[in-house]
Amino acid sequence: MNLFSRNSTPRRSADAGTTVAPPAAVLPDPELAALTGEWMIDPAHSRIGFSVRHAMVTTVRGSFLEYESRLVFDGNNPSRSRAEIALATASVDTGVEQRDAHLVGREFLDARKYPRMIFTSTSVRLLSKDVYRMTGDLTIRDVTNPVDLDLTYIGHVTDPFGYERVGFDGTTTINRSDWGLTYNARLAEGGAMVSERLRLQFDIAAIRKPLGG
Repeated sequence: MNLFSRNSTPRRSADAGTTVAPPAAVLPDPELAALTGEWMIDPAHSRIGFSVRHAMVTTVRGSFLEYESRLVFDGNNPSRSRAEIALATASVDTGVEQRDAHLVGREFLDARKYPRMIFTSTSVRLLSKDVYRMTGDLTIRDVTNPVDLDLTYIGHVTDPFGYERVGFDGTTTINRSDWGLTYNARLAEGGAMVSERLRLQFDIAAIRKPLGG
């Protein structure tokens, strides 16, 4: 099921007498009206993570294990949908205890002083079939910058337990120094120990929030 459908009516050129199709209008798929409401991320079936080049030759991957979310979907006008995700910075997990301790320390996330990292959407627009861009504000260490999160809609199902689920994948790449994450240890060869470029990944399965929940 597409997030959007394209409807257009040909028009006739007054000069050449030929039929010319106007720019395609982007309209919501009527079936999406049933999805209107509030959703929340299911941590058991989702991953909010990151990847970064380390020592110029390897890639370190990690994720945040604790977070809160509020997703509001408007099926009649998806551009009015919005999202807010608050990650617990101390919950970062790369699979290496010593590295995790470094990440939550003062040189990186400084989790004791800045316990949350927050993304709040500001707009949504269609890019192509089932792919759209969510622009929002990302706050890390009390520094806020705009980011563009490219999302791919996966689908909507009702699972065997009766929960309605919607899925999407998203990614964005940021420069960590824009948020004050300026740790810059150098290698003997002259390269950076940790790349400035950081890729954030959102593999999301959301469930409909019960009324009154």
